[in-house]
Amino acid sequence: MFSRLREDIACVFERDPAARSTWEVLTCYPGFHALTLHRFSHWLWGHRLRWLARLFSHFTRFLTGIEIHPGATIGRRVFIDHGMGVVIGETAVIKEGCTLYHGVTLGGTSWNKGKRHPTLERGVVIGAGAKVLGPITVGEGAKIGSNAVVVREVPPGATAVGIPARIAEAGQAEARQEKAENLGFSAYAVTKSGDDPVAQAIHGLLDHAVETDRRLAALLKTIERAGVSLEDDVATADKFDPNHLSKIVD
Repeated sequence: MFSRLREDIACVFERDPAARSTWEVLTCYPGFHALTLHRFSHWLWGHRLRWLARLFSHFTRFLTGIEIHPGATIGRRVFIDHGMGVVIGETAVIKEGCTLYHGVTLGGTSWNKGKRHPTLERGVVIGAGAKVLGPITVGEGAKIGSNAVVVREVPPGATAVGIPARIAEAGQAEARQEKAENLGFSAYAVTKSGDDPVAQAIHGLLDHAVETDRRLAALLKTIERAGVSLEDDVATADKFDPNHLSKIVD
């Protein structure tokens, strides 16, 4: 028991730079309190003392603002930061090393009995306000962006953002940022408001510009490999035969 407490305290220090002392963690961290008390309510649930387990979890919710069903399975070194508004359903499974921020919901999408809540593999990080719904699996090391709504499987190591959540392609954010800076402004502040239709429109334009640049670069390489020299000359451009270019590309 005491080894688990020491492990949980060390986990807080690893992931929250605001933690200053062990006494502060023991007395002022509702996420730590909720997980510690959940172990007892989960033990009661496993011994079929269901009403007592629900009563104890209800007391924990009143004390911490974090609602964890006593049937939920939570592994070691899990950290709930801030925690207010976190809801974890009965059949949810959270494996070792996961991190949840405030307002996270691990919920169900049906009233059927059986497995109806998510499974989080090792090292998953879920941002503030995100909703992960249904009997889906979030792969090891995956990240869920703030306020995302996830209703499909998330592969290991992937990042899911948006409503409904989509998998962000590797390098897409970096390419978008670079293009925005070349155009004379930074899209960094915009990326934090993914639900804003104006921000979504700007993102779409930036992604289209990046893709257009990539396709033009590929076309120029194809032309160069064909032995055609492209000179910045108006006269040459006037004599250029588009039918000849189509034959080269084909």
